[in-house]
Amino acid sequence: MQRVQIHFMHSIILFILSSGCFTAAAQKKHSNISIGSSLSPTGNSSWRSPSGLYAFGFYPQRNGSRYYVGVFLAGIPEKTVVWTANRDNPPVSSNATLMFNSEGRIVLRSGEQGQNSIIADNSQSASSASMLDSGSFVLHNSDGKVIWQTFDHPTDTLLPTQRLSAGTELCSGISETDPSTGKFRLKMQYDGNLVQYPKNTPDTAPYSYWTSFTGGKGDNVSLNLDKNGHLFLLNSTGFNIKNLTEEETPIQGMMYLMKIDSDGIFRLYSYNLRWQNSTWSEVWPSTSEKCDPIGLCGFNSFCVLNDQTPNCTCLPGFVAISKGNWTAGCERNYTAESCGNKAIQELENTNWEDVSYNVLSEITKEKCKQACLEDCNCEAALYKNEECKMQRLPLRFGKRNLRDSDITFVKVDDATSSSPQAPFSIEGNKKGLWKNIVIICLFVTVVILISVVTFGIFIYRYRVGSYRRIQGNGSAGYCEDIAPLSFSYAELETITGGFKEEVGRGSSGTVYKGAMINGQLVAVKRLEKVLAETEREFQTEIKVIGRTHHRNLVRLLGYSLEVSKKMLVYEYMSNGSLADILFNAEKQPNWIERMGIARDIARGILYLHDECETQIIHCDIKPQNILMDENRCAKISDFGLAKLMKPDQTKTFTGIRGTRGYVAPEWHRNLPITV
Repeated sequence: MQRVQIHFMHSIILFILSSGCFTAAAQKKHSNISIGSSLSPTGNSSWRSPSGLYAFGFYPQRNGSRYYVGVFLAGIPEKTVVWTANRDNPPVSSNATLMFNSEGRIVLRSGEQGQNSIIADNSQSASSASMLDSGSFVLHNSDGKVIWQTFDHPTDTLLPTQRLSAGTELCSGISETDPSTGKFRLKMQYDGNLVQYPKNTPDTAPYSYWTSFTGGKGDNVSLNLDKNGHLFLLNSTGFNIKNLTEEETPIQGMMYLMKIDSDGIFRLYSYNLRWQNSTWSEVWPSTSEKCDPIGLCGFNSFCVLNDQTPNCTCLPGFVAISKGNWTAGCERNYTAESCGNKAIQELENTNWEDVSYNVLSEITKEKCKQACLEDCNCEAALYKNEECKMQRLPLRFGKRNLRDSDITFVKVDDATSSSPQAPFSIEGNKKGLWKNIVIICLFVTVVILISVVTFGIFIYRYRVGSYRRIQGNGSAGYCEDIAPLSFSYAELETITGGFKEEVGRGSSGTVYKGAMINGQLVAVKRLEKVLAETEREFQTEIKVIGRTHHRNLVRLLGYSLEVSKKMLVYEYMSNGSLADILFNAEKQPNWIERMGIARDIARGILYLHDECETQIIHCDIKPQNILMDENRCAKISDFGLAKLMKPDQTKTFTGIRGTRGYVAPEWHRNLPITV
């Protein structure tokens, strides 16, 4: 019996997997790119990896009609860029061409920029190229050896199996829509430390805003990301010196990437390849303090958190140079004509880059103020621990930190000081914050109480109404302990809008889409004929199948026995049947999805055969009877031909049922079917 069951399950898996073999084979032929190959934005725009998950080629500028060249995830709806060539060059128009020329180089030709090599640092000529399923685009010499690959030259993203080696760095983009080099970098230092700095600063501690604290723990340390989303540091001997993220249990179909975002924080993201509507989810950030990145705001402005959102605020007496673009910084709102007629405004808990030209020690706050007023070169002073550091403008790398006692004195025009910017006082801000918290909590509490009471009344009325409806129904004699609801013909006619929207048709009936009063979508099946079984057996089938509850079975919600055309009500599956996916070239699942679908079907059959209170033989497993929900989870449906078994029964004789090509092999040998 086990041999037949295993053979049957193997048949399901082979059927699902084999339907994509020809597509995969065709893709693999094109994974090696030969000299003379070319791409254009409006024609053949990319070279794909064998699985189709990654691609190298043109990708469009967001909100624009121009193009960049890079590596991106092409096998998911959310096409995610993971590497960009010549990222600081402007995007090209649709008449550009990417050519693997006879000299073994990949060059970009466009009317605006002429001809540029995509790989500037490659001194050897390539004989072939490949887009790998790992996400790396590689060049090979005539011996097949890799002479260059994108994995060795990352931009802002690290993929699984890729490493950031000692001396290399990732640089953020300017924004989500502009991949040009941004303001922040993540560097794997030769001393073993992984450190974040602002762009164009020395690799020294004062400019660091995040570090792994692994300096001196090994030579040639590298940052690594494995396929399970584990981010860690290895030294040259392969010893793990630090885990940045915890090792998690592998999740089937989950992929990961690490990226330094335009806000200066590097994050680990995950994406579920099995979910049709999946999006990238943040798994781990390097910091939760969004004002930590040094240089988030431009000159003469500083970062302030407002409801966990970073905002840039100008110094007193200054205004934004470009509203909406805080990286441009701030400028004076007055003209400085002379050294006199100045006043000092004070900012608490703010710190800046220290480029002081004069430092006064063991001095009081008032004397620091006065010293800056009397010094025509002093435009601001940083005061902390009885030390006064005099600064010239512009100030940069400013941020507000309530944990610091730093005070900034800003020299302003005396006329401006009469209407100063409100000081950033810790106490005043805390009082306002607590007041807002109390008001919000009271409001939320009242809303929750009202919602709970309203929901309780609705549930009570719905349950009572359902109970009365079932009690008044003529079929209550045998339905009193059935989980599915009993519907009248009129109710189902209303639910389906007069049986207007047909979503499926089979040998036993027609399926219509409908909506319950609570908005839940359902599938109503009108049975055109009843199998040669007694009425009592049909009622028993409804009763038993209605009690089956498994994530891989389509749930029976209700039924109607009022008229000759009996009807069943099932939960609605938005992605149709497995046949709709397998036999549609545009919807075909990838290999990971195919394995997941096969497992889903196997779990459902195992439940019916071994785990259900009343064992059930489906008798008609085929792609048309496997439905897919909104997350592409496979569910077994259509139990019209199912055979119910007694608790101690493992085999039964029954007439041949089902679809030619999918029936149980025992029937062809005149043997009892088994579970």
